[in-house]
Amino acid sequence: MSVPLLVEYFDALPEEALQGGPDVPVSRSVAHTEPGTSPSQHVGGGKARRRAAIHVFCKRTREKYTEGTLLRLLEQGDALTRRAAAFALGLLGSPGVNEALARALHDEEETARLAADALWTLWFRGDGAPHSDELYRVMRLKDWQEALRGLTALVEKAPRFAEALNQRAILHFSVKQYDRAIADCEGAVRLNPYHFGAYAGMGQCFLRLRKHRTALRAFRQALHINPHLDGVADMVRALENATGDEGR
Repeated sequence: MSVPLLVEYFDALPEEALQGGPDVPVSRSVAHTEPGTSPSQHVGGGKARRRAAIHVFCKRTREKYTEGTLLRLLEQGDALTRRAAAFALGLLGSPGVNEALARALHDEEETARLAADALWTLWFRGDGAPHSDELYRVMRLKDWQEALRGLTALVEKAPRFAEALNQRAILHFSVKQYDRAIADCEGAVRLNPYHFGAYAGMGQCFLRLRKHRTALRAFRQALHINPHLDGVADMVRALENATGDEGR
């Protein structure tokens, strides 16, 4: 059986292109600069090389593959093909690929890692470039109150953008507003039931509030979605021991 072209495109990517989660609109041409940056900031360095390589990968993949074909490769291909398909779907897939990528979190370790990164990329992209760009802009703000105002405005403008809620939850957590963070995490998972990050964040909030059984339920849900989450399995075991809730 011949190797899919997708695998050839994937193999041609430099290692730095395969590391980490979302980057500011990676699927667009590198000719487009980020808001608030100068062209000189895009000339060299690892980020510029990463974006250039990913741009080429996206262009070649779009020319040869539909979303449906990529989904079939994700679910039926060999390990290397599944990895390439997961990577491509994170960059090019519609919100409808969320469930398939979440299933891939239960694949072998490297495919699962790429699926997790793909999900973060998909989630940050939201329902379109304007909202995604605004989220990245707000996340770069150094003043937390200004960032909170920006995230709240974005949530009001794009009420189905789950990642905006999740990022606001993270901001609330950072200033110890745990109840508000929990409310935003709950909103995020209502919109996106596969958001393991929001469930894990909820668990951390309940832990800070000393609601250990509730924290345990949230951590278990995060682990159920993504069994490869760093440290969460250990947290579940510790809470099970502390609450006597082992195996329930």
